[in-house]
Amino acid sequence: MTGVTDDERLARAVLSHVTDPGDLVLGALLRRCRPAEIVAALAAGRHPLAGNLQGEPGGLLQADAPPDPGEPQEPVGLWEIGGLREIGGLREAGGLREAGRRETGGRRVGGGGPDRSGIRGLDRALQRWAARIDQAPTAAWLAEWRQDGLRLICPGDLEWPTQLDALGDASPVVLWLRGSADLRFACLRSVSVVGARAATAYGSHVGTEMAAALAERGWAVVSGGAFGIDSCAHRGALAADGVTVAVLASGLGYGYPKGHFELFETIAAQGVLVSEMPPDRRPTRPGFLIRNRVIAALSRGTVVIEAALRSGTFSTAARARDLCRPLMAVPGPVTSALSAGCHELIRDWGAVLVTGAQDVLEHVSPVGQELGGTRRGPAVPRDDLDPVTRAVLEAIPARGGSGPAAIAVSAGVDLDTAIRSLGSLAAAGFVERSDKGWRARTDR
Repeated sequence: MTGVTDDERLARAVLSHVTDPGDLVLGALLRRCRPAEIVAALAAGRHPLAGNLQGEPGGLLQADAPPDPGEPQEPVGLWEIGGLREIGGLREAGGLREAGRRETGGRRVGGGGPDRSGIRGLDRALQRWAARIDQAPTAAWLAEWRQDGLRLICPGDLEWPTQLDALGDASPVVLWLRGSADLRFACLRSVSVVGARAATAYGSHVGTEMAAALAERGWAVVSGGAFGIDSCAHRGALAADGVTVAVLASGLGYGYPKGHFELFETIAAQGVLVSEMPPDRRPTRPGFLIRNRVIAALSRGTVVIEAALRSGTFSTAARARDLCRPLMAVPGPVTSALSAGCHELIRDWGAVLVTGAQDVLEHVSPVGQELGGTRRGPAVPRDDLDPVTRAVLEAIPARGGSGPAAIAVSAGVDLDTAIRSLGSLAAAGFVERSDKGWRARTDR
């Protein structure tokens, strides 16, 4: 069951069309008004917090003639348009598009500072949103998007990832999804893997291998669906039959970049595509940076693989740091400009240096889980020798030969100890006799 009513879902769909993603003014307003109340106020040309403020300073609009105070006023809200049902049973005449015309004909008031509500920039934002009211979706659009396999989720839905609440007023109004995976369940154990679009062969190899290793351990991989490191992360997780989440900067119907059409289809079949933009929206340059906050918030930690010093990946890293999520970076060659950003994250931002999936899991897993222990190189036979025998072995030359007495002096042991150790080493195949005494076997 979900606690989201049809009225709220429809109102949030409208708000996603008339507002910008990550709008802090809208986030502050949603803490004081229900979505349906905001949309109804926009449609009526009134302030959502102060009632009908037409003709009053600080209102959304100032009409040419104020209403007659003696005439009963009919409630105004989100009216039916293009087959959409009403919100709250309000009147059916006029519609949202009429509100846009009324806004154009009315006289604007208010500014960018705090209005009587105390929300800075609210009056100007309301005017901006009212001017876009013609962009509200029709029932035909929503039905067509549902037929294309898109689903709309809101805060309060079972599939809504609650970790997005950490974004505060910048939290998405809605999310549009396409895919077979459950977004909330997938993000419970997830890692964001991001990096440069113009990735090198080194970065592509590290990104693919790391994502595949994370997926093999049951972790979902979150990225932005772009060229370079993002696509390597998605492909690595898919190759390991894991779940991957692609957060797009465009609408899901637009599907940017176009060159990843087949990749997006594969992700939809095995994971989930996510966007807070309406399905038909193209991406904008600022939209990529705004989108990055969702990538950082969905996962338990963020790994940066290759980033130039002016890379947009820094916005994802900054969001992860601000959310107090683990921030990790993969080092690269000091001669590579695409690794300079990672080195700065490690040096100046406090990012943790990681070289593989095991390093990542040690920092994002709950305490006591995914511990790899001390890392060592491959074991060699002499690792099993006791310290005295190892010292005797080090004193034996590899060429020529040396007698037991000379070996004992060089190893710092007595003669009997040297003889016993030589016998053990010979039995194990470490040394052999020669014309000049004992010598180490080079084949060991």
